Amino acid sequence: MTIPTAIQLYSVRDDCARDFAGVLKQVAAMGYDGVEFAGYHNLDARELRAILDGEGLRVAGTHTGLPTLLGDALPATIEFNIELGNRFLIVPGLSEDRRHSIDAWKKTAALFNTLADQVRPHGMVVGYHNHMHEFQPMNGEIPWDAFFSTTQSDVVMQLDTGNAMHGGADPVSLLKRYPGRAMTVHLKEYARDNDKALVGEGEVAWSAVFDQCERDGTTEWYIVEQESYPFAPLECAAKCLENLRALRA
Repeated sequence: MTIPTAIQLYSVRDDCARDFAGVLKQVAAMGYDGVEFAGYHNLDARELRAILDGEGLRVAGTHTGLPTLLGDALPATIEFNIELGNRFLIVPGLSEDRRHSIDAWKKTAALFNTLADQVRPHGMVVGYHNHMHEFQPMNGEIPWDAFFSTTQSDVVMQLDTGNAMHGGADPVSLLKRYPGRAMTVHLKEYARDNDKALVGEGEVAWSAVFDQCERDGTTEWYIVEQESYPFAPLECAAKCLENLRALRA
């Protein structure tokens, strides 16, 4: 299967703040198939959708804080994302009170199950994106496992390859352990001796990652994320995609 490639717009956040429409034009010209949002730069969903459509880009998801999915905020979030044409509501991080213990992780997982039930009728899914602390043992248990063994099967495991390796985890093993859960995957490099390594320039076993995602058959998006830069962020975005194409060839 051919899995399309998006860019997480946090990778080019400063450029987006200066000229959001211009960045999307450049991203499309690079050859990216879509984008994952990390903020909306004071544009409403209709305006965003018009820019995307004009550049031939699709929505690969959005990083949205947990408060936007709770209580009275949820209906507005659903409405916004229906207009945007987005089905992936990914939480990029959690406050300390929701992850300070294994019990807290399991309670948070139960909350995600409730949210999954609430957004499912609208054709949407919720998910969680890792950093590195999710793989540090707490009382002999791994938070990542506590969370994903408690959540139901349609809560997305948005695995960030580089962050996982920073936490001491093996991305391929995680993909195998939770089949069907990695509907979107963040492609981020990891290199012990170079914190600015671009995709394809470090230690991630990319061929094994791609093989597992494609063998599983449920990954809908690869999403490039680059948070540190050896040169200008937009140039890094273009080089990451160039390297990725070479790796996948």
